[in-house]
Amino acid sequence: MLLAAVAASGLLVSGVLSAPAVTAEQEQGSESDGTPGVDEIVHSPNLRQIAHLPKQAPFDNPDAVGTDIAFTGGHAIVGNYDGFVIYDVRIPFRPRIVSQVLCPGGQNDVSVHGDLLFLSTDYPRSNDSCTSEAVPGSTPTAWEGIKIFDVSDLSAPRYVSSIRTDCGSHTNSFVPGKQGTVYIYVSSYSPAAQLPNCQPPHDKISIIEVPLRAPERAEVVATPVLFPDGGNAGGPNPDGTRRSATTGCHDLTAYPTKNLMAGACMGDGVLIDIEDRLRPRVIERVQDNVNFAFWHSATFNNEGTKVIFTDELGGGGLATCNEKFGPTRGADGIYDIVGEGDDRELEFRSYFKIPRHQTDTENCVAHNGSLIPVRGRDIMVQSWYQGGISVWDFTDSANPKEIAYWERGPLSETERVGGGSWSAYYYNGYIYSSDLTKGLDVLSINDPRTARAKAVRYDEFNPQSQPHYGRR
Repeated sequence: MLLAAVAASGLLVSGVLSAPAVTAEQEQGSESDGTPGVDEIVHSPNLRQIAHLPKQAPFDNPDAVGTDIAFTGGHAIVGNYDGFVIYDVRIPFRPRIVSQVLCPGGQNDVSVHGDLLFLSTDYPRSNDSCTSEAVPGSTPTAWEGIKIFDVSDLSAPRYVSSIRTDCGSHTNSFVPGKQGTVYIYVSSYSPAAQLPNCQPPHDKISIIEVPLRAPERAEVVATPVLFPDGGNAGGPNPDGTRRSATTGCHDLTAYPTKNLMAGACMGDGVLIDIEDRLRPRVIERVQDNVNFAFWHSATFNNEGTKVIFTDELGGGGLATCNEKFGPTRGADGIYDIVGEGDDRELEFRSYFKIPRHQTDTENCVAHNGSLIPVRGRDIMVQSWYQGGISVWDFTDSANPKEIAYWERGPLSETERVGGGSWSAYYYNGYIYSSDLTKGLDVLSINDPRTARAKAVRYDEFNPQSQPHYGRR
């Protein structure tokens, strides 16, 4: 179905809203000690906010939650449960909104390639349009999957087509294919007998082939099974939380130049060979039934010799950055890749968690991040919801350490209110963060350990499709 997002219904809201300068009052907590107050900003001396652009109508409401980010041509495309926003970030100190598309269907994670934007819908909708309504998952005609937009004019995105996928699309990962074709790997999970479009067992992923010159002909071309013998069975933890059973994958991170993919699959972490794009093969699988509750996302180091897996303990809604949960729960797990070919194995080295305790009203757990492209070192920037943004060095896999941080204080001192940084990524010299409730933050890191990264430039950057920088 061909639909124009620029229609009489007003689905597209364009603008040239620019970020105001960051005031001294906004950084009043930058030199304070201890837990910051509500909305108070604290940070290490080498990481500071240079711009903030709040959410604008029609996304200025509690249900319009900011999600993931993809980058193209000096622009940041930020997903939102109600659609997506395109920011011009060519002048990082003055980001501005160039367009907003109202298209509800959480969580609306994004990937971009050339003139095409790929948007994930993982909530049952009455149809695949941008004017659809939420419906129960038990509805046989409910729609979930991938929407494709033409963003050749970033000020006026145009809805091109949609592809239904089993169990919807929680996240999506772009992978280049043969000339004139790209593939979208779709992650989805949590089947149930009462869901006609998400039946168990759901031990697979969906692969969509997109002809670049005819994206309206995109279709699912493979549904490879990753867990033919079943995944982690899950189970209870002593603190009352549960380890997730594996019923699909939450996130897939491709490293196309290495023909590798890392899957964070609820109860399992997997290393996948994707040399044959339509026949991915699991070559290694690990579990952590002591400290990991929900394998959420993955990041390779630049050499493709390590994988960082994140544990989203509590699904992003719990306060896990405190003494109760300690330094190994809701953390990152660092794994070295050892061996060659199909004999490669993932060997656990250590955990990393931010070294500051957060309040019990702040949702805080390891979440989305990317490498800072420093040749010869392994440095990552990462979101921790209301734990803020952390920059950390894992060059020594067994001894990771934080080198910079930035965070806001809690949204409330008396009750847990969800918020904080969903995604924090390094792009062309600066860090961009999508805050669930606050909008877009731009940060500048000034540290000799990351200075060389400023010379690495990308026109297009999808964090779940890692590029290689430097010599191979």
